[in-house]
Amino acid sequence: MENWTTDNMFGYQYLNGCNPVMIRKCVNLPAKFPVRHEMVEGSLQRGLTLQQELEAGNIYIADYEILDGLDKTPKYYLTAPICLLYNNRLKQIVPIAIQLSQKPGSPIFLPNDDGYVWMLAKMWVKSSDFNVHQLVTHLLKTHLMSEVFEVAMYRQLSPVHPAYKLLAPHVRFTIAINTEARKRLINEDGVFCQISSLSAAGINELMKRATKTFTFKSLCFPEAIKERGMEDAPKYYYRDDGMKVWEAINWFVSEVIEIYYDSDEAVQKDVEIQEFVKDVSKYGMQDTKGEKFPQSLKTREELSKYLTAVIFNASAQHAAVNFGQLDWHAWIPNSPPNMRKQPPQNKDFVNLEYIMDTLPDRDCSINVLGTAWGLSRFQENERFLGMYPDRHFIEEPVKEAIKTFRMKLDDLTDSIKCRNKGLTMSYSYLSPDKIPNSVAI
Repeated sequence: MENWTTDNMFGYQYLNGCNPVMIRKCVNLPAKFPVRHEMVEGSLQRGLTLQQELEAGNIYIADYEILDGLDKTPKYYLTAPICLLYNNRLKQIVPIAIQLSQKPGSPIFLPNDDGYVWMLAKMWVKSSDFNVHQLVTHLLKTHLMSEVFEVAMYRQLSPVHPAYKLLAPHVRFTIAINTEARKRLINEDGVFCQISSLSAAGINELMKRATKTFTFKSLCFPEAIKERGMEDAPKYYYRDDGMKVWEAINWFVSEVIEIYYDSDEAVQKDVEIQEFVKDVSKYGMQDTKGEKFPQSLKTREELSKYLTAVIFNASAQHAAVNFGQLDWHAWIPNSPPNMRKQPPQNKDFVNLEYIMDTLPDRDCSINVLGTAWGLSRFQENERFLGMYPDRHFIEEPVKEAIKTFRMKLDDLTDSIKCRNKGLTMSYSYLSPDKIPNSVAI
């Protein structure tokens, strides 16, 4: 509540807030977003031109094109903004230009505009971010994707299969919680249709569009970071902690795979594994040609990476985009779920009263608070990453691998706590002691 209006806090949330996957390195400005050097010269701190800053890797972008033209609820408004961000000399990511539509010629809002005008432009971006976060980053890419793998697991893997034993703790309660989500959140009378700018038809279309962009690589954390060009972004704790959690999970999975498969040929001959992978691609993702998701695995390394992606997505990725919701959404102006007035078509005078009339009303805000609070709670007797009380594995080598895995996770937890002591705002969403095993809330 104290710092939400600052450009630094706005940019920080792109790195370490609820939706840390929208920002990407900008190499070339898109033609639809005609930002010129003279527009942003006052925001650039190194004495370089905008083009030079682009070439130096200091410019980032968040583009909400996926929202363009979607059906909205009659009483709310929706837009598909583009936001340009800058890595300044303090290694802060800050916004330097915002366009509230996908059409060139629309007003481009700048930090040197009137304070309320710039504040309102940022609110519109955060409102769009709320909708994409809730329905794509959170619901679709963690909840529903985990269900795809869970259904294929039950169809194709026997309970004594080592891959089944690896995955079982990480799909616990997922189908159950997703059933509740379909009943209460995304149906026509559900919570999202009440609080977000999108209608039920708009929600369905948004998730269809997002599903078309899915690839197996997008579920592999290191490759997803690289694809967005975010390897060297400063103070990106989501990336730093996520990479370490990915490495720990991958180590554990690889150890287990090496125990049960003595060669790559053994993986190729494992009918259950091959059918499991094919089921995900053909029926779960409806990728009949295997262009985006593999339909077979040829090596132990490929199998380890595949299972690591499933486990990471259900545990760490879900934790990163779910458990900060109350932190970032409780203060409604910081993350408005909807907007009650049209997006500004010019930079005319804006005052606080106009902004209050644009923001969600009291009833909607209460609904958002309750939903964010509920979704941010851990389950009673929560099982966190590395906790396997059901003892699916009885072989001693696997038990030893689990012990070592827990030690690695404990060390990572300690290092994150140590790092956080030196931060003004700590980042703990990917601390292993705060990562549940599965999508269970």
